[in-house]
Parts: sequence; C-alpha cells; structure tokens
Amino acid sequence: MTLQKHIVLSNSALSKFLSMVFLLCCGLHSFASLHPELDSIKKTLSPSALQQQNPDTATINTLNKLAANYFKSNPDSAYYYGQKSIELSRKIKYKAGIANGLLETGHVNYFKGNSAKASKNFDEAIAIFKSLNDNKGLSKSYISYSRMYNMLAEYPLALSYLDKARVICLNNNDEATLTDCYKNIGIIYFSRGQLSKALDFYYKGLFIALKNNYTTTYAEIYNDIGVVLQNMEVYPNALEYFKKAIVVFERTNNKQAVATINENIGEVLLAQTQYDEAIGYLLKSLKTVKKQDDKDGLSSVYTDLGLCYAHKNQIKLAIAYLDTSLQIANNFKIVYNQAYALNGYAMVYNLVKDYKNAYKYAIQGKEHAIKLGNISVRSNAALQLNKAMAGLGMFEDANSMLNEYIYLKNEINDNESIQKLTSYNYELGFAEKKRQLAQQQRERDLIYQQKIKSQRLINTIFLVIILAMIVTVGIYYRQKRKQQMINALLEDRNHEILKQKTNIDDQAEKLNDLNVLKDRLISILAHDLRAPLSTLRGLFDLLQDDSISHQELLEMIPGVLKKLEYTSDFLDTLLFWINSQMENFESSVKKFSIKELVSLEIDAYHEQAELKGINLVDNIPDDLLAWADPNSIRIVIRNLITNALKFSTVDDIIEISAWQEEDQRIVVRVKDTGVGMPPDQRDRLFKGKVNSKTGTKNESGTGMGMLFCKDLVERCHGKIWVTSEPGIGTEFMFTIPAVAVGVEVVA
Repeated sequence: MTLQKHIVLSNSALSKFLSMVFLLCCGLHSFASLHPELDSIKKTLSPSALQQQNPDTATINTLNKLAANYFKSNPDSAYYYGQKSIELSRKIKYKAGIANGLLETGHVNYFKGNSAKASKNFDEAIAIFKSLNDNKGLSKSYISYSRMYNMLAEYPLALSYLDKARVICLNNNDEATLTDCYKNIGIIYFSRGQLSKALDFYYKGLFIALKNNYTTTYAEIYNDIGVVLQNMEVYPNALEYFKKAIVVFERTNNKQAVATINENIGEVLLAQTQYDEAIGYLLKSLKTVKKQDDKDGLSSVYTDLGLCYAHKNQIKLAIAYLDTSLQIANNFKIVYNQAYALNGYAMVYNLVKDYKNAYKYAIQGKEHAIKLGNISVRSNAALQLNKAMAGLGMFEDANSMLNEYIYLKNEINDNESIQKLTSYNYELGFAEKKRQLAQQQRERDLIYQQKIKSQRLINTIFLVIILAMIVTVGIYYRQKRKQQMINALLEDRNHEILKQKTNIDDQAEKLNDLNVLKDRLISILAHDLRAPLSTLRGLFDLLQDDSISHQELLEMIPGVLKKLEYTSDFLDTLLFWINSQMENFESSVKKFSIKELVSLEIDAYHEQAELKGINLVDNIPDDLLAWADPNSIRIVIRNLITNALKFSTVDDIIEISAWQEEDQRIVVRVKDTGVGMPPDQRDRLFKGKVNSKTGTKNESGTGMGMLFCKDLVERCHGKIWVTSEPGIGTEFMFTIPAVAVGVEVVA
C-alpha cells in the first residue's frame, strides 16, 4: 500500500445522507480542532457566511482551503466544504471557486470508490481551468485524474495525465507541483513493477522537496522509497524510511498518512514472521481507515490481517477477513486489492493443504496480477500456484511456476535498482546535509535580524532617555560594549560557517571516492561473474525446454555446483576487498602460500581452458610464502588468467610461475602464447580505462581489469608490468613482498 493511494467516495446513499445531516446539524463548530492551521482558517468564517445570498469570493476561497486541509484527516468534512464552495460559487458565477471546489470533491469521490462521479468533477474542473488559463489548477486536476486511473490499474492513461501536468509545471517553473508530479509518476512505475524507473522519479522529486523544504512531500516520498525496499525484501532499510516519514506525519497530524505507514510497517513485520507485532500496527491503521471510510485502505488492511491470522493457524478468522477484503475490492474495482486478496486465499488454503481451493484462487490471482502488471503480485501468484500444483501432483506445471517465480523475484531485486538506490542514497545524504546547513544558516540569519531589531529599539530608547537624564551616557557606553561583543560573536559564527564549508568540501571528496569505488565494483562484477551466470542460465534454459534427460542433468550437476562454489568464493573475496577499500587495508595483510592460491584459480578455470583447447601450466614452487592481502592477489591472478584465456586459442600454453628475488620480493609471471598486443595498446594498459578487444571466441570485457590489477598490486607494495608481441604472446609480471626468513609471522 502506497501513501498516494486513491481517494474515492462510497456509493452508500444512507451513509452519505447521515454524514450530511450530521454536518448540517452540527454546523461549523462540530469539527474537532485538528491543528492550528485549520483553526486559523476557520476563524475567518462565520456561520452566517455559509447562508449568504451574495457570498464574497474570499469566503469561497476559505471554504476550498478548508476542504483541501481536511482531506488528510477527515474526508467527509473535506467533501462538505467542497460542495458548499461549489454551491456558493454558482450563485455568483465565480468560475475559479467552482473549479477548485470540483477538484476537492472529485478527490474525495475517487477516494471513496465513485470514480464515475470523480471523472465528471475533474472534467468540469479542467474545462474551467482551461478557460481561465489557470495552469496551476490544470496541473493539479491532471495529477488527481492520474491517481484515480492508477488505482484502477489503467497505467497508460494515468501516465498520460501526469505527462501533461509535468509539461505545465516545467513551463511555469512550478517546483511544488512538479515534485508531486514526479512522486506520482514513480508510484505508477512501482505499480507496474518497474522499480528502477520508480526510484528515478522518487529521487527526482525528493531532491527538489529537500531543496525547497517541502516537508510533507519529502515525507511522502520517504514512505514510497520504503515501499520499494519492502518489495525488494530489504526490510531494515524499509523500516528506516517508514519511521522517517511517520515522524513528520505525526507532527503534522496527517492521520491518513500515519494509517498508511502503520499498515506498511505491519506488512514488513508480517514478512518477518512477527505476526503479533504486525497485527498491532494493522489494527492501528484499521481504526483510522474505518473512520475515514477509505475503501482502498480497508480492503488492503483486511487482507493483511487475514494473512497474519492464517499464519497463527486461526483459519476461520483469516477467511472472514479475506472475504470482507475481496468484497470491498470487487465492489469498488480496486484491481490491486482483488489480486492481493485472491493470492491471500491461495496462501491460506495451501497452509491447510486444501490444494484444490488453493489452485482455484491462485489461478484467479494470477489473472488479476497479469491485468495489474505488478511484478511483486505476479511473483506471489506464481509461488502459490507452484505450491498448489505440487500438492495436486501437477509436478511439471509446478516446476514451470517455480521457474516463473524465480524469474520474477530476480526482476524485483535486479542489480540496477540496488545500484541506483546506493548511488541515490549517497546523493541524498549530501543533499540532506546541505539542507540542514542551509536551515542552520536561515536560523542564524533570523537570530541576527532579531538582534538587529532589538538593538535598534534599544538605541532609540537610549536616544530618548539621553535628552532627559545625563546618566544615560553610562548606559549607552555599556550598550556599545554589548554591541562589540555581538560583533565578536558574529565573527566567531562566521568562522564556524567557514569551517563547516570546509567539512562539506571534504565530504564531497569522500563521496567522489565512493563513486569511484562503486564503478570499480560494478566493473569487477561484470568482468568475473558473467561466465558462471551464463552457464547457469544455459542450464536452466535447457531444463525449461526439456532439452536434456534426467541422466544428463545429473551428470551436469557437479560441474554446476563447482561453478556455484567458485562464484560464492569469488563474491566472498570481492566483499573482503571492498571492506579493505573502505576500512583499514593493512589489517587484511597476512602470510599465505602462492602455490595454494594459484592452484585454486587454475582449478576454477581448468574447464574453460579445456573448452578452448588451451593448456594451463602451474610452475609455482611449493615453498613460496608471500606477505600481502591474499584476496587482492587472487583478484589479480584471476584477471590475468582470464585475460590470457580470452586472447589464446587452440594448442596455446598459459604458464603461471613464480620465484623469489634477493631483495625479499616474489615475482609472479603469467605468460601465454596467444595473439599478443601492439605497442600502443600495451603502453595504455595501466594508464586508465581502455577499449576492451574481443577475445578469440568473441569474449567481451570491461576495459578496467588491468587498471584494477595495478591498483591492487600497488596497495600490496608491489608493481606490475607487461611485455607483449603480436602473434607471439604476452607476459604479465608483478611483485609482492615475501615473508622474511627467520621471522615469526602471525597470519
């Protein structure tokens, strides 16, 4: 459930009648004071103002302000004030008042489920705003229209309205509405399961909101980013963003937003199997959405409660909650909640091993999920179908559903989203610090202005008093001294600001270093993980197409496991190296055997060498002990071996050898009889990123491998060089410190 859920009106005539009677009977003073802003707006209205035969435009504008502010805490009050604004505006033919009133009532209409009425409200408002050439009102109408279509899973329509709003905002430099526009575009991409694009637009909006201190908007976007992290199953980070958002909304008494975040926290706790704690948060949310008659929220919370009670083995109660949720979702055509509830049924029936009913609901859930387009909902439907089919003995179909589930989960947790999130978080931290410093500066300026005003007042008083009393000369003298102290204090403050600016520059440099580290990490991953992942993908393609027999599969499994073990070992090594880059590198230096390290790498690439007809030769002496970071040296040797394999062909030889020099240095050599390289390419090899050439079997590379090798060797207090001749081969050599003879080293 996202914070910008659609707000539509109930179709219940009785409920609407009772609400209107209550509001008309109680009058203006029946509404509880929600926060000072509402109180100050209401004070400008008198009860008689609502009964005027010829109302003024100021009264109508105040009614529309009340409608907009009440929406977050009491949608019924928002609807009442919006309708009253329309009624009074039509009496005096005040077009702007009519359009703004229609915008507010349309907002409440779609919140409570009456999208047809909402469409009429929005269409009339848009026509009036166009006639008035009111771009701000027009962009707000388009955004409200898009929210309604997002709830109805009509994403192309929703995006088309947001694109219109975005163009208007950019042309008119309306950053406040543009931020809201970016946020809603992100919500639609999230609903479609395109998390990477959603993050792009969320962070676009967030940076503008932070820059301009749009408190409510950046709190909403914090929640939205939390929902993305929740779908990626990064639960601790999701909770962190939710808590950032809820602090703001509790302070501003935004009950609708607080209810939404309570439900989101409940869903995270549900995913973490903390069912009792989840129920506590969900019941808090339920209390508010019932009060606001929020159909979307009611349906979603009921499904969450059903899932919690199912896991607590209270099946009848779980089914009752799911029945209520699905009924609401069907009545108001909320596609996401329909799919969510149907998947919930399937999960409950799978838990009690009623696979026939589980299969029925899972099929329906999948159909709705496909219509919705949300990857998270589709993956859940695939998982429940897999369990139900397995329970019914449909093993081949179950396996197909399992493959689909794995594919969809990989789509959710794709590397691009993780990389973007990491990069954006670095930028966000920097932006937040800049905002905090700007806020501190504004506060200092305000204090300074207040002191200046105070000083002027004091000086005026002293000037008056000096005419009557000679003793004021002494008071004036003391006051001048105080002024000097203030100036000295201000000078000290200026020095503090300069120091803070220096700190910001240092932080910017650190951020740049982190970005360089990120680029290196991505390049290493692309360079060394492509081959094992391609092997695994090929195996699963064969499995999916039934291209291999069971016996052939069994024969392939040991090789695949070996690839997985090597990939896991590589990731452990890479993570260790990343820590060495970000922490203290010297702490990772220890004694190790060159022979053992090289043997592991040769074993890992033995199969690849055989496939190309290349002979890998290990001529490392058994007694060579090095004093360096073994994980860094493994990455270097791995890169050199893969590079030699890439540019060698059938019957070529790759020889890895090493020896100890007299100056306590070990020289490691990786020599091949491959294609070699021209002098100009050789001379550029260690100077920066190069354009990687394709290998003898069209293998590709990143162009960064040798640069990384140089960095790692030099961090180990060594050096690396290369000699090569086209058509003869290439010889890479590097040095690392050896363990001193007779010195006891603790590894």
